Amino acid sequence: MNQIEFTFSDMLAGYVTEFNPQKGSVGSFSLKTSDGRLFEVTLTANTYAELMRNLGEPYHDCTSQMVSFLVPNRYVFVYGIFYPETQQNKFEAKHIVFAGRTENEYLFEKPDWWTKQIRSLANFYLNAQFEDGEIDFRKYRTGIGLVGAKEGSNRQETDTISRLVYGFATAYMLTGEDRYLEAAEKGTEYLREHMRFLDNSEGIAYWYHAIDVKPDGSEQKIFSSEFGDDYNAIPAYEQIYALAGPTQTYRVTGDPRIMKDVELTVNLFNRYFLDKSDKGGFFSHIDPISFSPYSETLGHNRAKKNWNSVGDHAPAYLINLWLATGKEEYANFLESTFDTIEQRFPDYENSPFVQERFYEDWSHDTTWGWQQNRAVVGHNLKIAWNLMRMNNLKPKDKYVALAEKIAGIMPQVGSDLQRGGWYDVVERTLGSDEKFHRCVWHDRKAWWQQEQAILAYLILAGSSDKPDFLKLARESSAFYNAWFLDYEAGGIYFNVLANGLPYLLGTERGKGSHSMSGYHSFELAYLSTVYTNLLLTQQPMDLYFKPKPGGFENNILRVQPDILPPDSVHIGQVWINGQPYYDFDPNQLTVKLPLSQENLKVRVRIVPIKLFFDATCLEVTSDTAKISLKGLLDASGIEILEEELQKATTEPIKRVVLLLEDLECITSAGLRSLVFIKQKLGSDVEMQIVGAQENVKNFLMMSSFYQEVTLLDEEAIAPPPLAMATV
Repeated sequence: MNQIEFTFSDMLAGYVTEFNPQKGSVGSFSLKTSDGRLFEVTLTANTYAELMRNLGEPYHDCTSQMVSFLVPNRYVFVYGIFYPETQQNKFEAKHIVFAGRTENEYLFEKPDWWTKQIRSLANFYLNAQFEDGEIDFRKYRTGIGLVGAKEGSNRQETDTISRLVYGFATAYMLTGEDRYLEAAEKGTEYLREHMRFLDNSEGIAYWYHAIDVKPDGSEQKIFSSEFGDDYNAIPAYEQIYALAGPTQTYRVTGDPRIMKDVELTVNLFNRYFLDKSDKGGFFSHIDPISFSPYSETLGHNRAKKNWNSVGDHAPAYLINLWLATGKEEYANFLESTFDTIEQRFPDYENSPFVQERFYEDWSHDTTWGWQQNRAVVGHNLKIAWNLMRMNNLKPKDKYVALAEKIAGIMPQVGSDLQRGGWYDVVERTLGSDEKFHRCVWHDRKAWWQQEQAILAYLILAGSSDKPDFLKLARESSAFYNAWFLDYEAGGIYFNVLANGLPYLLGTERGKGSHSMSGYHSFELAYLSTVYTNLLLTQQPMDLYFKPKPGGFENNILRVQPDILPPDSVHIGQVWINGQPYYDFDPNQLTVKLPLSQENLKVRVRIVPIKLFFDATCLEVTSDTAKISLKGLLDASGIEILEEELQKATTEPIKRVVLLLEDLECITSAGLRSLVFIKQKLGSDVEMQIVGAQENVKNFLMMSSFYQEVTLLDEEAIAPPPLAMATV
């Protein structure tokens, strides 16, 4: 019984081990999956191949290079058809996706891959929500369809607006696009005016579940949740995510009104959700009238605790709040959160998954609603990811031990080792004679659970020397970038099938819903940039801020991109309103802002400690591009310089100005790179070298290259700095 004697299509993901040109009409290759199983893949005359592409990029056909690309250790996705033949199932490839141009290249590790993606995402949601170009959140709707069209409901849910605001603020931090910050600030203001309830008598703030916008423009406020799992209650996670967008906006602007709202909402958590007994933790729901977690009206949510009410504080707002303020009270809040998780959530005597739902006394609730005794794969990975962040703030061996334990267990029980990607909800325990943990409803893969895996393994790889973590980070990123990006309509698919094809039915068809907004995909793009560039590939990255006058306490702007391993990064350069600025502490990652009556646009270059060379395209005017070079220019820095030059020459220019004030040394290979670049620019483009240190200037003068360029002192073109160096 149940023998496979029929053809079916499916996908394989894995590493090429060898190519056999003699087998079949075109050849075949062996592919090893992530867990070591071997498949023979036969090519046909109609097999076609493409290179992985980002949002906004055209199709990259590489069918003609397909055979030469199939070299050992190359990671590929292969979609094809299984044919049951004598003694084996023959697999013929129809479609191949390569993760890079060589066996060692993963395109999503390029320094600007995720920045380009977040820009595309921000533009998609701007166009979807504000189709006429005017950013007015009265037009916002929770439901957004596949192509970005608004759906019929007039509902505006608070936490989905907040999640989109998070996305816009984060996109600004990576790109400096003022329109994204405009959307974040207007969205934050809309939340304050329409969704916030201030109770000054108790010193708290809480947030409505939603409002319905009537045709005449009037509003019906929805106080308690109307989402099925939380009906007629105030769930902790909705109040938590109401802070996600405003807190991220505060990181950029320092708006003290936002800080006040956050403080009052934290008061709400501590006063009504916190279990003040020795049991600790936060209750998952409170009654909307009594604000009690013990009210009988809460039904199956009465006196309960769960992952969302305990752990979601950290990634949603609390880590970003600490990054923005550096306050010890928030560090202590984080420490208490992760101590609770480490103590209460593991359940390895009974299951390879953590426990997620609890009664008041932390006994396990295995009968609640849809979850029963089931595991959400992404929650396990989310715990591993955030434990490593916490360990970078307050190191504890138990944090790392649990994070690495989860990371070691999860691939076998929560991932698809044949096709790639991560599953959704599975049974926590095996039945009799069962080898695989059963998927509860389906074997589809949700976008947000891929995010948790990518970030967990990226930060683990960046914090340790264990190659398996990097391998899993790359495989997870490859699956996401190969199959979740909607190249036609834009945005990210909610779910894909096990084989990577998008699932486009029901509530999972759209790009906006109660469950999906601009949070996870933006967070993934931002933190993948941070972890990849700063911890793995040792590339610099820029962050943008726009502080309000007197917004940040003591005029100190904190620019740490995330809670990274101590002494792993520092500030390389700072520009304010386009001019170099020197009043910063590179190791504390703080900028002392100048006194100003206007908003300041601050650009900060974050540099890995191990980085030896950096290049920054500062500006491109009508005919001149200015590029700043720093450190040691040798063969390893050529790619960085070429990438910055490519940014600078997207439009025709007449002059390239290389600012060499911070270039400490140049090697013969570095000099040859300048000669080669000058050749590629052509005779019509002048190259000026400005502010070179004496040793670099002498090295250039010793070659004939100086005859092809113009050497200038820095004072000849540089504007006066905003402040003198105090570092």
